[in-house]
Amino acid sequence: MRLLFLGDMVGRTGRTAVWERLPGLISDFGLDFVIVNGENAAGGFGITEEIFQETLQAGADVVTTGNHVWDQREALAFAPREERFLRPANFPKGTPGRGSGVYLAKNGARVMVSNIMGRVFMHPELDDPFVAGERELAACPLGEQADAVVIDFHAEATSEKMCFAHFVDGRASLVVGTHTHCPTADHQILNGGTAYLSDAGMCGDYDSSLGMDKEEPLNRFLSKVPKGRFEAATGPATICGVGVEISDRTGLAEKIGLLRQGPRLEETLPSFWT
Repeated sequence: MRLLFLGDMVGRTGRTAVWERLPGLISDFGLDFVIVNGENAAGGFGITEEIFQETLQAGADVVTTGNHVWDQREALAFAPREERFLRPANFPKGTPGRGSGVYLAKNGARVMVSNIMGRVFMHPELDDPFVAGERELAACPLGEQADAVVIDFHAEATSEKMCFAHFVDGRASLVVGTHTHCPTADHQILNGGTAYLSDAGMCGDYDSSLGMDKEEPLNRFLSKVPKGRFEAATGPATICGVGVEISDRTGLAEKIGLLRQGPRLEETLPSFWT
């Protein structure tokens, strides 16, 4: 199975780039399943139902999120009824929406996707992500109820991301980090067969500060006095993510490679797709 995960869409330029390029990627490389993190898609803060639906129409099978999931208040209303929209699974009991789901890939495989949020340097009040991960895996084990398992681990600290990946190694097909908007180059397959990447990066304008127009963030570092709101940068976007080939027999990763398309960053496709 060929799976693509795209990092956080940031603002109009990021989401438009995904919508424009994703159909071609799916067609050209025979992708079976696509996951997109959409938590910054609406002006850099949250996601609307319209943007969510447009992302599905472009070819995404699931949209994951993170700490900005409720920045657009309408997400509280549509999250409970949209099975392909995920918020972190370790949010408190009673939070609207769902943190995991099982979905059918184009090749007929059952893909369990879970969205889990880290606590280090973020929200220590959240439920333990390791306990949440164990719960989700126990409910839908790889090789039993799922043919593939993907976890979007939305976190700040690379140490927390790495330790979580080692914790589930051999029980998940892919653990991919999101949140920092900076793509890392540590893509690998762990000893137990789980593909791992510390951060997928973002789909947005890299002539920016994490996808936001750089003037106001720079001003706040220099003066400590806000002059305005953060606004999503509007220059040409680069889309960043990771491609994985997953064994139909074991559900574990066989190959992993980076995807980067657009200006500023060095362009790359997973070598096994070319």
